[in-house]
Amino acid sequence: MKITVGESCMSSQKKRILVVEDSPIVLKILRHIVNQELDPKCYQVDYVDSLAGAKESIQQQDYFAALADLNLPDAPDGEVVDFILDKGIPCIVLTGSYSEERREKLLTMGIVDYVVKESRFSYAYAVKLVQRLTLNEFIKVLVVEDSVTARKYVKTLLQQHLFQVLEAENGVDALKVYEQHPEVRLIITDYHMPEMDGFELVRQIRMQSDKSDLAIIGLSSMEKGALSAKFIKNGANDFLQKPFFPEELHCRVIHNLESIEQIQALNEAANRDYLTKLYNRRYLFNAGQEVHRNANQKKPLAVAMMSVDNFKDVNDQYGHEAGDALLIHMGELISESFSRFLTARLDGETFCVLLPGLSSSQALTLMEQFRLKVEDQGVYIGDQYIDTTISVGVATQLVTSLDGMIHRADEYLCRAKDMGSNQVVGES
Repeated sequence: MKITVGESCMSSQKKRILVVEDSPIVLKILRHIVNQELDPKCYQVDYVDSLAGAKESIQQQDYFAALADLNLPDAPDGEVVDFILDKGIPCIVLTGSYSEERREKLLTMGIVDYVVKESRFSYAYAVKLVQRLTLNEFIKVLVVEDSVTARKYVKTLLQQHLFQVLEAENGVDALKVYEQHPEVRLIITDYHMPEMDGFELVRQIRMQSDKSDLAIIGLSSMEKGALSAKFIKNGANDFLQKPFFPEELHCRVIHNLESIEQIQALNEAANRDYLTKLYNRRYLFNAGQEVHRNANQKKPLAVAMMSVDNFKDVNDQYGHEAGDALLIHMGELISESFSRFLTARLDGETFCVLLPGLSSSQALTLMEQFRLKVEDQGVYIGDQYIDTTISVGVATQLVTSLDGMIHRADEYLCRAKDMGSNQVVGES
């Protein structure tokens, strides 16, 4: 599973956020940061300036999370936080002054975080926590700890940040859970456990997953100074001495997950075509080899090559920006129509789709349906409507390499062009 923060929402429904703040200056800053950081396609943000306003809004709407000022004219002692938590809404607390006693009390109550309103960075941190919560909903974390009390404590802290939490009481248990849930992205493991300790668990896990896919944080209450180094040398990403502050755990968790996400984002950028966001040629040939190896008589494979007809004329008549817009439009149609298949832009106006499991007749029918869809949906370049058609070549006869099948599909594509374009040609 890849975790990214970008323009696309992770769910089709907007998440509603409540901001409770009575200071006009702070509210102005928060509005500005919210407009910068939170995609309006993904979030709906409501602003109120009192406990009464919060109660009315929460009565009318379902909120994903709230940012709430600790001291309001009608709730001077944090009553708004009590109310929000009582409604089961994750709450990020904003306060104008720091109090260690108040901080500990609020964290014990189960708030997401306690943010002092010191600078613009503080507000940006609070708003970005909303994005983090959105991602966390889709991330599985495995907590490995033989002490039931300690395990439940860590689980509770993680659930306050909306992670999906799995549990194991020792290393042997953890390996079984990880085998059942390979999508786990973080393991938090104690050192001293029966049957298999934390060191051996880390060694076993690292035989299956590297640090770019899975983060591991070691825990221990033992005061041996070499424990942290030993954990990390065995493959852990980080180490935390027990007892720890809740914020320390959350910071370590977020830091390690963001490291994985950054690596994934770099890999994704390297594998994607910059314009259409489809996969590029390199990724197609790398990932497609496995698809080709799995193909046989019982699991057939079809390879479709398609090209936009008269693309050069579009560039010549309307300019390269129009050509780019047309290619982006094609990328969107291909992504939408072939979401369960491997798709790529090979070069220029040429695209490729690998269709495992489809017979020749099924592949030809599917590509003909797509050809008609493209023909029916031209593209607007400014106010100018441009009719769009494609030619398609489909290869279904298995040969010794993926490159050979792509070459054969390309031959059929050229034949479709020679026969007048806007048609599908392949092996029947």
